[in-house]
Amino acid sequence: MSQDKYVSPLSERYASKEMQYIFSPDMKFRTWRKLWIALAEAEHELGLPVTKEQIEELKAHQDDINYEVAQERERLVRHDVMSHVYAYGVQCPNAKGIIHLGATSCYVGDNTDIIVMTEALKVVKKKLINVMNELSKFAMEYKDLPTLAFTHFQPAQPTTVGKRASLWLMELKLDLEDLDHMIDSMKLLGSKGTTGTQASFLELFDGDHEKIKRLDQMIAEKMGFAESFPVSGQTYSRKMDTRVLNVLAGIAASAHKFSNDIRLLQHLKEIEEPFEKNQIGSSAMAYKRNPMRSERIASLARYVMVDALNPAITSATQWFERTLDDSANKRISIPEAFLAVDGILDLYLNVVDGLVVYPKVIEKRLRSELPFMATENIMMDAVKAGGDRQELHERIRTLSMEAGRNVKELGLENNLLELIAADPAFNMTIEELNKTMDPSKYVGRAPEQTEEFIRDVITPILTANQDVLGLKADIKV
Repeated sequence: MSQDKYVSPLSERYASKEMQYIFSPDMKFRTWRKLWIALAEAEHELGLPVTKEQIEELKAHQDDINYEVAQERERLVRHDVMSHVYAYGVQCPNAKGIIHLGATSCYVGDNTDIIVMTEALKVVKKKLINVMNELSKFAMEYKDLPTLAFTHFQPAQPTTVGKRASLWLMELKLDLEDLDHMIDSMKLLGSKGTTGTQASFLELFDGDHEKIKRLDQMIAEKMGFAESFPVSGQTYSRKMDTRVLNVLAGIAASAHKFSNDIRLLQHLKEIEEPFEKNQIGSSAMAYKRNPMRSERIASLARYVMVDALNPAITSATQWFERTLDDSANKRISIPEAFLAVDGILDLYLNVVDGLVVYPKVIEKRLRSELPFMATENIMMDAVKAGGDRQELHERIRTLSMEAGRNVKELGLENNLLELIAADPAFNMTIEELNKTMDPSKYVGRAPEQTEEFIRDVITPILTANQDVLGLKADIKV
């Protein structure tokens, strides 16, 4: 790698080769040629003087792009589309006169952008499905393992490790719904002309409006889309870019929430992200095991969430039928968002696939707080034995405060059960009280909720997408 120029870290460190290729010049220019072939075929089928021989010539050189000719021509004319029209014509002398017939630069530029984003969304979906698959396995494995739950990061009623994982999974399920809707909503620009009026095609087809409408539909179908936009300016509405990046930002937000939870759990020593044998956690503190992958997820996710503002502002500031102030921003903001989300999902998959759970630590922390959470059950048992509910409520409140002070101010163990056993109002022995300390009694329907959610909601999704399962994440650094 050259060390004397800037290279995007998204390409060098985070994004997969698959995603990088989708946004590569080669993918773009090959798609241009496919679009020119689709246009020529549709024009031929609708009766324009475009011959089968010309189309076959175009197909023969669809993939062997003469980049050097195009680059030399662009240095002369300063126009990338016309340079590639020229280069294609050099290879296809019989067809050069009909290449790009009736079209504007946006015919190849904007249609390609839609095609590229659609392919990239499919890669995102594939990786998202695989993350969901691994999370579902994790949730089911630990659906019965009680753990201390938190609200406001303060101890609350217990849940299970698997149920907590189902919360991460639920957010990804919502993201998948948005992603599927976006993929299904993608439309080509079609062949709309300079200001979207199709005036050039009206001239080509001698005023035949039906043929022009068919042209748009045929191009869409030839390129694998259900339809083109019914109306547009010279470009497709930049609102599409906004919608796409909003979906990516949603995935980033879900991943960020997961990564924050893992970082907090790693601090508590309850769950850790994978840590490789030779990995160094700190240059100074050799004992450290930093949650670096989760931190990287959070870092990249913040970038994507902020990057989503770019197409929103661009779509809001387009003038009339088009301006070109979208171009430079679009070239950066959209590919970079996809590359970042690609990296995020690879990291997410890698972390979930290697999560390390420490049940003993989880149990110890839960048991240290469990006496407080068992007070309602203890009070009910005491009432059944003949106690006064209101009196017992006040006594247990007072004793809980005393036990809390012992823990916080004196650094002692939680002795609430001993305090209750010593209070004659409860008439319960320490042995009887200890029987209430089974953590599974306090997790509510967490195991059942997790199992039902995986069975009824997630498994059907995984079954419908089983052809993409089995992906392993390749983490570069």
